[in-house]
Amino acid sequence: MLAQVNRITHGSDYKEVVRRGVRVVGPHIVTYLRRSTTALGPDAPARFGFIVAKNVGNAVRRNRVRRRLKAASFLLVGAVPPGTDIVFRALPAANAAEWSELTAEISRGVTNAVTKGHRPR
Repeated sequence: MLAQVNRITHGSDYKEVVRRGVRVVGPHIVTYLRRSTTALGPDAPARFGFIVAKNVGNAVRRNRVRRRLKAASFLLVGAVPPGTDIVFRALPAANAAEWSELTAEISRGVTNAVTKGHRPR
């Protein structure tokens, strides 16, 4: 389970990441990444957020997908650079995805987003 410091909890933070972050689209998940704009700046721990809309399925299916996304992101906490905010948006296909597919796609999405999002400016 993700610690409180590793979760995005405010709607404004979600908006900031989704609107101004780097986007990587996969078959089951859309990954958004943005450098953190919190008071701690680049030394802040990596934070994760999850968006699972009603088009994924009923409440049971949405919660299952969200729990799987949280578990997969827990495995990535140490691999993500500090000061990074990441939001995963589940697509309807995420409901039927196997665990191995989901974790591979999340890992690939984060790697691609970090590469795109942390280029020198």
